Amino acid sequence: MNFGRIQSFSVELEPGREGSGAHSGGDLLCGQVVLELGQGMKVTGLEVYARGLAMAHWLESKNVGMNTVYSDYTSYECYLRKKQHLIRDNGAPTVLQAGRHEFPFSFQLPETLVTSFEGKHGSVRYWIKAKLHRPWSTVKKAKKEFTVIEPIDINTPDLLAPQAGTKEKTARAWYCNLGQVSLSVKIDRKGYIPGEVIPIFAEVDNCTSRVVMPKAALLQTQKFIARGTVKQKKAVVATLAGDSVAAGKRELWHGRALKIPPLGPSITQCRIIRVEYALKVCVDIPGTSKLLLELPLVIGTIPLHPFGSRTSSVSSQYSVNLEWMRMSIPEQPEPPPDYSSVVSAEEEHNMSPPLHEDFEGTREGPFYAYIQEFRNRPPPLYSEIDPNPPADMRPRCMTC
Repeated sequence: MNFGRIQSFSVELEPGREGSGAHSGGDLLCGQVVLELGQGMKVTGLEVYARGLAMAHWLESKNVGMNTVYSDYTSYECYLRKKQHLIRDNGAPTVLQAGRHEFPFSFQLPETLVTSFEGKHGSVRYWIKAKLHRPWSTVKKAKKEFTVIEPIDINTPDLLAPQAGTKEKTARAWYCNLGQVSLSVKIDRKGYIPGEVIPIFAEVDNCTSRVVMPKAALLQTQKFIARGTVKQKKAVVATLAGDSVAAGKRELWHGRALKIPPLGPSITQCRIIRVEYALKVCVDIPGTSKLLLELPLVIGTIPLHPFGSRTSSVSSQYSVNLEWMRMSIPEQPEPPPDYSSVVSAEEEHNMSPPLHEDFEGTREGPFYAYIQEFRNRPPPLYSEIDPNPPADMRPRCMTC
């Protein structure tokens, strides 16, 4: 029997790292379940759950005769599944008095998670759910979602490497050859964070008879995977228009700036959802298809370290190494010790090579027997080695 009315039932979470609302893998997620009662109430149990789930889902239809057949594509991947009992069911109900009741809890998040994401055909969501069990009443539920952002450090060698590409295209209209257009693009690195500016260095060589227009765009590609099928959704999130290039002319971009708007980071560790970015530079050619060139990008969360700090750290390490060398090598090296003070007379006798007389009694061994056999013999004649010596060869004098 329920003796009172629930005025509020909610889940509250503490802020994440550095006071933000986002959490990362390995964090300790803390919060409390808040229950406000107008009157006393019996409770049989209170549980809190932590969940993290990635889901991809879409429908595809095709017409079969007069009917339409739908194919369902759904896939799941679980990242977080934990549970805590705040009030255990011990057989007898627990009576809570009127007023505000707070039940703290904490969950240790796994070391590796996937960044929260909301897309057209899928999502990655994390939430805390509380369930209040009462006698002869339905289960009261409260839910609170939280955001996870997995750190992506762009200060890695792979993401600091420059990206470049070159592409050519022969423009044709019907059966007429209009000439060739070449495009070369280079950027200083692969990894960026939202709010940064991408300086684009490009060269457009227009050898056609028409005016062409270069453009650049930041492209986001969302991939959803289910039942071995990939569903893609592409969107242009930032654009940059260049100046027209006349026929037979060349256009150079000396670091044209393309600013990155607020975006979610790249998602590459999820099995069913991926978010990728690319810099697309294209040249519009009237009367024919575009010349396209794409360079892959990674949108991270940890900004680029200042170059000065890395230089100072290297210089300080170099100075430490120099100090170590100065301390280890004296200015005036000491002379080496006297030989007699290091090696005694007995050791010197033991280390001296054996005399020739010491081997006189050991020449009967196999090694010295081989030496004695050929020691006093003259070298063989050439005819003994070559049975057919040349006729003009002078015989060797044996007395020489």
